[in-house]
Amino acid sequence: MGLIREPKNVDFTVIDKPWTDDERKEFSAYIKMRKEQQKKRVKRITSHKEVSS
Repeated sequence: MGLIREPKNVDFTVIDKPWTDDERKEFSAYIKMRKEQQKKRVKRITSHKEVSS
């Protein structure tokens, strides 16, 4: 991720609001699902390279 430069005379502010327990659990489940998908994808790509070599 790169840096975002602020235009002149414009300030970007971020309001940091704490996550609820439900939001944390939902995000953790999403991250876990994505990691599993990534493992399957990497394994499939690696298997394909070994077969074609």
